[in-house]
Amino acid sequence: MGYKVVVCGATGNVGREMLNILAERQFPVDEMAVLASRRSLGTDVSFGDRTLKTKDLETFDFTGWDIAFFAVGSDATKKFAPIAAKAGCTVIDNSSLYRYDPDVPLVVPEVNPEAVDGYAKKNIIANPNCSTAQMVVALKPLHDRARIKRVVVSTYQSVSGAGKEGMDELWDQTKAVYNPTSHSDPSKFTKPIAFNVIPHIDSFMEDGSTREEWKMVAETKKIVDKSIKVTATCVRVPVFVGHSEAINIEFEDHLDEDEARDILRAAPGILVVDKREDGGYVTPVECVGDFATFISRIRQDSTIDNGLNLWCVSDNLRKGAALNAVQIAETLVERVLKKR
Repeated sequence: MGYKVVVCGATGNVGREMLNILAERQFPVDEMAVLASRRSLGTDVSFGDRTLKTKDLETFDFTGWDIAFFAVGSDATKKFAPIAAKAGCTVIDNSSLYRYDPDVPLVVPEVNPEAVDGYAKKNIIANPNCSTAQMVVALKPLHDRARIKRVVVSTYQSVSGAGKEGMDELWDQTKAVYNPTSHSDPSKFTKPIAFNVIPHIDSFMEDGSTREEWKMVAETKKIVDKSIKVTATCVRVPVFVGHSEAINIEFEDHLDEDEARDILRAAPGILVVDKREDGGYVTPVECVGDFATFISRIRQDSTIDNGLNLWCVSDNLRKGAALNAVQIAETLVERVLKKR
């Protein structure tokens, strides 16, 4: 049995990646519609070996369609997602709009697939923040074994997390460094991103943290366990694709690094590459285009009781966005739609 599927925001980085992954994973699509804003109307996008023309999101009728992937930002989602959901089309939303709504499940299928069952309250399922998604895939199997008390995470997030404009800005500024006649002032980011790092993602909050950091805290609690304490520092780095995270974990019970390594090797969605030698770890350049979340540098933290450090890398356009959304759809099909 196949499904009628809509991708909203099909011309953006995440929307195009959703189409690629739906084709790669052979999601059962009977009919596909690709939607965009009016300024991108008629743009050609690829779906497998087919080329599709975008239709107007403003006028599209979602009646009779089964699943809609939204990759259009919070403003457009706020307007059109309830329309799609009311028409009977289940929305899988990549924006932050519904993540903290108690009536909307926030899902990472390797971590909390059962949460999908609560989708019917609003007919909407939320996709988590890119930096949260890869981290909780690593945390969950360790939490099941030794109960996590506290997480301290520092992120090294690529410019693609800020969209095409972020990637263009890094490219233009990099060229300008080597060309004295060229000039590229920051516009997407608050300071130059080429050959620099910026400890600021999203807006600042009253306590001095940024919203990106707050998202990691709130979403980890909702997805894994509300009792886990999380503190985050989120940094933008001059990498085009691939988010990296240095994660320090404090457990209630002792967990040996060798056992942790075995647990992570057996966990879904994870590949462990952890050799204590030159190059025996994964960097963001190496993870691009891959489905997995890569874990390296697993070691005890001797400064606290029951502490562990690890390095976590993933393609943020895939696991951090498009792949996780498609996995949510696959989980929805297996747990709900097939049983109708």
